[in-house]
Amino acid sequence: MELQQLVNRIAAEVTPGGEVAGYIPALARTDPHAFGLAVATLDGEVFGAGDHLTPFSIQSISKVFTLALALSRDDGVWSRVGREPSGSPFNSLVQLETEQGIPRNPFINAGALVVTDHLGLGAADRLLGFLRRESGNPALDVDPEVAKSELGHSDRNRALAHFMSSYGNMRNDVDVVVREYVRQCSIAMSCADLARATLFLARHGVRNDGTRLLGVSGAKRVNAVMLTCGTYDAAGQFAYRVGLPGKSGVGGGVIAVVPGRCAICVWSPGLDARGNSVAGVDALDRFTTLTGWSVF
Repeated sequence: MELQQLVNRIAAEVTPGGEVAGYIPALARTDPHAFGLAVATLDGEVFGAGDHLTPFSIQSISKVFTLALALSRDDGVWSRVGREPSGSPFNSLVQLETEQGIPRNPFINAGALVVTDHLGLGAADRLLGFLRRESGNPALDVDPEVAKSELGHSDRNRALAHFMSSYGNMRNDVDVVVREYVRQCSIAMSCADLARATLFLARHGVRNDGTRLLGVSGAKRVNAVMLTCGTYDAAGQFAYRVGLPGKSGVGGGVIAVVPGRCAICVWSPGLDARGNSVAGVDALDRFTTLTGWSVF
């Protein structure tokens, strides 16, 4: 089956479900019935269906790209954040105390705050520049309404950052880091944009212009952490159903990587109890079942 026929079939078969992220007011107003799917092949060609050109808030999907940018400089971030599944909600404070301020992985909120801190001041702008180049869309920007809404509801993230600071695991001012983190999460992209931007992980670290962001081992490691930690405390279920490295966000997006073949992005704002898009996971399950493409 050709990829365009495949994405059309999946879009026709999947039914959006779940609840939108109500704890961020700007996201609570998102249409719960929206659905988009895009598949980008290694040559940058994109096959899309549904609302695949509609921008949405990427939220925690941004954590994949900030981690890659940090690792493109050095491996020092791994001295500040672990690589193990959390088994706890993405904004939990509990593990930080027992593990002395070292977050379990870079994809829970505490770990992402450390990665943003590691990148330093201007991290969100560097991320935005990277995403504009990789997506081929120079108009990408932060959604100011989402950023304002999220910053006004960031007490838990501030608490996480202050707690880590008490253990010496923050280098910059907490409020500055939280603002940078909120801005990176509030970038608006479409499924087509995100699928293109994720291709460097399908190309084993090579960017769309042919330059290398990560070595082969570095790309493998980012994909590995995505597989084990990318969907919060449902990573085991995601690996079981989908069998690909993936990363979700509470904006309803999910990216996935088929190394050596393609990158995929699905968007549907209705979430399950663990913060993952109900229709997004269903669509990726169908994609890997119909294509037979998996890392297993």
